[in-house]
Amino acid sequence: MDKKKILIVEDEHKIARFLELELKYEGYEVDIANNGREGLEKGKESDVDLIILDLMLPGLSGIEVCRRLRQTSEVPVIMLTAKDDISDKVTGLDIGADDYMTKPFAVEELLARIRVLLKRKNINKEKEEAQILEIGKLKLCKNNYKVEYDNENIELTKKEFELLEFMMINKNIVLTREKILDKVWGYDYFGDTNIIDVYIRYLRSKIDQKYNVNLIETVRGVGYIIRD
Repeated sequence: MDKKKILIVEDEHKIARFLELELKYEGYEVDIANNGREGLEKGKESDVDLIILDLMLPGLSGIEVCRRLRQTSEVPVIMLTAKDDISDKVTGLDIGADDYMTKPFAVEELLARIRVLLKRKNINKEKEEAQILEIGKLKLCKNNYKVEYDNENIELTKKEFELLEFMMINKNIVLTREKILDKVWGYDYFGDTNIIDVYIRYLRSKIDQKYNVNLIETVRGVGYIIRD
């Protein structure tokens, strides 16, 4: 299992070192920045899984670091503040911090909050990945009805999209016309199953024939399959 990388942005060296030792003991990879500008640059790195960000920093404040990070990144951020001031906490949360803790704090609580945020991040990542289907150079994005082949956009009707999505979800499985009809057109459809053949031709003309590939195959006497 890959180690999760946590960035500590803290100008108080004793606190930064203490957190570093505790996090490494828990099995995390740790990096440290001692000012806001350095923290912002390191926070933009793609391998950072979570940031512990002090509010009061030289160079750039923690609030400004978080604000700028949120322009390009959704990395979880826990803000640390020495001020027990509601306005600071509200401001931090409003500009995108995921959680906050007031100094002094119990390290066990901080570790628990880190685990919660990392678990939430993994769940969100899995959900995001589930919205994207890929077979070779063919890519389908469920959330915006977008289909691409080799990064080139393919215009599909709603029903063409739904048919392709169903076949990609069930890749490498032979699908009968009846099953496709039930799942894509619905049980209330009373038309001929030949409608499936028509839409398969539409998809082939827009994908297989256009890009000279053979993704959608006919299994004679059974139905269709899209192979990975």
